Amino acid sequence: MVYLGEVAALITAFLWAGSSMAFASAAHRTGTFQVNIDRLLFAFILLSLTIFIFGFDIILSLEQMSYLAVSGLIGLVFGDTYLLKAYRHIGPRLAMLLMSLAPGLTALLGYLFLNETMSLLGLTGMGITLSGIIMVVIERGEQPAAKYKISKIGIWYGILATLGQAVGLIIARFAFDLGEINGFTATVYRIIPSLLVLFIISLLFKKYNNPFKLYKEKPSAFGFTILGTVMGPFLGITFSLIAIAN
Repeated sequence: MVYLGEVAALITAFLWAGSSMAFASAAHRTGTFQVNIDRLLFAFILLSLTIFIFGFDIILSLEQMSYLAVSGLIGLVFGDTYLLKAYRHIGPRLAMLLMSLAPGLTALLGYLFLNETMSLLGLTGMGITLSGIIMVVIERGEQPAAKYKISKIGIWYGILATLGQAVGLIIARFAFDLGEINGFTATVYRIIPSLLVLFIISLLFKKYNNPFKLYKEKPSAFGFTILGTVMGPFLGITFSLIAIAN
């Protein structure tokens, strides 16, 4: 399909915009750590069912699995944990604005490690995007009654999330360069090690609550988590991998 990568990238942008609103609402009700684990668990179930129903190939080389595992740990554990923290501090609007730095950072890393090139038009677009972000971040005309305020810690969390997203995508690209991989399959291989690490951390620091009891008390949090999961880890990550593969 002509322009498959570009179409997948645009779909990804819309999906992540929607998931950011849902996860921000869920994180305020249950906490960032809870949302991060539950959304990956729900996504794993949805992806596994999809792969089983459509019979997608799940056999990958050890090297491909290793790249996808590392990509997941950096992008889903490190990057998304800080993204959810940014949602709570500065809100989804500013957090996703900072995340718009990720394509530029990914392009820079692609140039350094994948020998990819950028046109003058592309560099100009990156410069305009960066200028717009700087203008918003340094603005001082906020409404006193606004739900979210610009804060240094929130900005820092957003930058760390952007770094995790960019590095995670670049490492995932190495796996695709070794051979064709279905997007749903690749997402599962990123999610599995991320879930294991998050569960171990949750046991060590006792930060995870019983989801059955929690969502019975807070059904709206469950609804926002499911909605964000479908738009983010299930479809969003899958379309992002289809985009970088093409």
